[in-house]
Amino acid sequence: MESLGSVPADPVSYEGVWRFTAPAVDASVPRARHAVRDLLGRQGVPIEDDILQGLLLIVSELVTNAVKHAALLSPELAVEVAIAADWVRVSVEDNHPYRPTALETDYAQTGGRGLLLVKVVTAEAGGTCDVEHTASGGKIIWAALPLKTQL
Repeated sequence: MESLGSVPADPVSYEGVWRFTAPAVDASVPRARHAVRDLLGRQGVPIEDDILQGLLLIVSELVTNAVKHAALLSPELAVEVAIAADWVRVSVEDNHPYRPTALETDYAQTGGRGLLLVKVVTAEAGGTCDVEHTASGGKIIWAALPLKTQL
C-alpha cells in the first residue's frame, strides 16, 4: 500500500486557459469584466475577493486602453485568462503596434493613468505585469496575480 506522500497530485480542476474575442468598442469593457468574473466563478477558482476586485479592475483598464487607443488599427481585441493552482493571468491583445508605457501621476490630467493603476494594483497583490509584442506586430498586455494575498 502506498503512503499518501507518494501519490502524484492530480491537476487542480479549475486550471486552464480560456480566450475570447470582442469588438474594440466601449460596450466590450463591462462585457469582458463580467466574462472574466463569470469564468472564475464557473471554474470554482478559490480567489480572494480583494484579489478578484483588483483583477477585474485590471481587465477593465486593459480593455479600455485597447478600445481607446488601438481600435483604429485593431477593430477586434482578445482577452485571455490563464489559471494555475495558485495564480491567475489576464491578458489583452490587439493588433496595434504601439507599446504603451505607464504615465507618472499628473493630477492636472483627466486620463492616461490606466497602466499606472494596473502596475500599482498588480504590485500590491504581489503579482507581475508586462507588455509584449506579438509575431503579427501587435501587442499583449498582461498581469498575473496570486489567488491569495501575499503575506
